Amino acid sequence: MALSVETESHIYRALRTASGAAAHLVALGFTIFVAVLARPGSSLFSWHPTLMSLAFSFLMTEALLVFSPESSLLRSLSRKGRARCHWVLQLLALLCALLGLGLVILHKEQLGKAHLATWHGRAGLIAVLWAGLQCSGGVGLLYPKLLPRWPLAKLKLYHATSGLVGYLLGSASLLLGMCSLWFTATVTGGVWYLAVLCPVITSLVIMSQVSNAYLYRKRIQP
Repeated sequence: MALSVETESHIYRALRTASGAAAHLVALGFTIFVAVLARPGSSLFSWHPTLMSLAFSFLMTEALLVFSPESSLLRSLSRKGRARCHWVLQLLALLCALLGLGLVILHKEQLGKAHLATWHGRAGLIAVLWAGLQCSGGVGLLYPKLLPRWPLAKLKLYHATSGLVGYLLGSASLLLGMCSLWFTATVTGGVWYLAVLCPVITSLVIMSQVSNAYLYRKRIQP
């Protein structure tokens, strides 16, 4: 027997709610896992994985989910209030990423190692630069009068698309970081595969949420 449109709508929203809850838990769990593993403060390098996972796994995930009608933890706020929270979370993520990048550069300088010698380093640099550009572009949405010739709807579409690309770059950097000598020397076996799944899961959820809300705008109407 075919499901009614209303039933399909309820199932669809329930799945989105469940996937959003999973993204919240996975992003937080992965960040805590990396922090415990790195033991921030034990060395200069220890701050790099801690800050990068905090930026690209937790803060950016929360910044993007804040607009989700099913998964946002701030649904009681107005759209303007959630936009402000999104901007603050993104700015915090950028600051953490810049600090994490600066500390690993300093660490390599102290050891006399080459910079950007790995795909992880290159992807990480691109992700941080992209995050900076993305935050700059967000100013145009906070103050649309600065760009009077651009329709607000089009600005939102471009910002959402660019933000999704930036998030995927950050996730790719995290994945490549888990292939580094530091990580693979500490995490092995099934735990390594579970760790790798974390940014994959959050990326899939974010892709679905952003695509549905900003790019495709498809809704099941009862």
